[in-house]
Amino acid sequence: MTTETVALERPPQISLSEAFWYWLKLGFISFGGPAGQIALMHADLVERRRWISEQRFLHALNYCMLLPGPEATQLAVYIGWLMHRTWGGIVAGTLFVLPSLAILIGLSWIYLAYGDVPVIAGILYGIKPAVVAIVLAAAWRIGSRSLKNGWLIAIAALAFLAIAALRVPFPLIVLSAAAIGLIGGRVAPDVFRIGGGHAAAKASFGPALIDDNTPTPVHARFSWPRLFAVLASGIVIGAAAWLAIAALYGAGNPLAVMGWFFTKAAMLTFGGAYAVLPYVYQGGVETYQWLTPAQMIDGLALGETTPGPLIMIVAFVGFVGGWTKALFGADSLLLAGTAAACVAAFFTFLPSFIFILAGGPLVESTRNNIRLTAPLTAISAAVVGVVVSLAVFFSEHVFRLAQPPAQWDFIAMAITLAACIALFRYKAGPVKLIFACALAGLVVSYLR
Repeated sequence: MTTETVALERPPQISLSEAFWYWLKLGFISFGGPAGQIALMHADLVERRRWISEQRFLHALNYCMLLPGPEATQLAVYIGWLMHRTWGGIVAGTLFVLPSLAILIGLSWIYLAYGDVPVIAGILYGIKPAVVAIVLAAAWRIGSRSLKNGWLIAIAALAFLAIAALRVPFPLIVLSAAAIGLIGGRVAPDVFRIGGGHAAAKASFGPALIDDNTPTPVHARFSWPRLFAVLASGIVIGAAAWLAIAALYGAGNPLAVMGWFFTKAAMLTFGGAYAVLPYVYQGGVETYQWLTPAQMIDGLALGETTPGPLIMIVAFVGFVGGWTKALFGADSLLLAGTAAACVAAFFTFLPSFIFILAGGPLVESTRNNIRLTAPLTAISAAVVGVVVSLAVFFSEHVFRLAQPPAQWDFIAMAITLAACIALFRYKAGPVKLIFACALAGLVVSYLR
């Protein structure tokens, strides 16, 4: 049997225990924000392991882009659910965020207990330019797969201009792209097919475990009773958790307030973490005084350096709030911070699980309906433009020195350039890149 024949064979079935270890590993190495995480899952699950075909991957991604909440986490839940039913989705989503939560709790404790440590500042200085490069590389990778014709490229360009220059709210961009796709699906259906129509070249990764023509599994078939059952279960779980906290500590306790506040925040996260940061800032800093403006900015920097979804910054906000309010007394600050961080994360991510487990079967039922998939394809194109704008946003904050008068930081630019070369030319992995740039930042901070 030749090597080419082996390469084209369908992968063997994957057990839930095998998937468990993959999702756990992904939770520790998923740096680079949503764009980097989606690109990493594409490289692993579509190209290398071939657990899912590219068309089904993109179809799931388009749905997750449409939802409020962290799209990379929701994509992991979707793929885990498609492969191993409800428990597969729960395992995938939980392991995707759990390492990030644990790491961020540890970093938050170090931050509050030990203050401004020069070593930490130097490491952060090197990692921030690396994040710019990772987002740029991820935008290129996803865009090269999604933008297969001039119309989709135009949608991406317009989305970039709308959010970067005109400050158009992301939900409006999503709705506009969906409207274009809805019309385009009727007028020019080939343009809006997943993969981009006539101009699209079908990627030759070989047959996937869940391929384009693989029948929808029984558990993924849509039914109204199942939809309502999952929605009701999710609402009951969230309500029971909040009522338990309110019963133990009172409805006005910061833990109960955080539960309700971050549930509302989860419903506003169209466009990812940066879209909801103003809301979290207003509530956490101005309304409830859980943390200071400076601490909020530092929390964002920590969030950029940890694996997992960037929206996990809510755990930092919760931790600092629990610590600041001394929820369990002055001698239990770490416990208070940890409890508040867990509450913030739980109520932020619970809606994402409900959206996927409830809506996944409906999405699977639309795979071959161009009138329903065209809006999602257009949304996917628009999101590419938004991801590029995210890289521009990072650059504006990373490449300018904070000290007045504001000057360009050419060392940070050089680190980003070197990181881009490592990613584009040498296909460096994100973990190695992060560590290398962290070391460079540490060296630069000591030489200054």
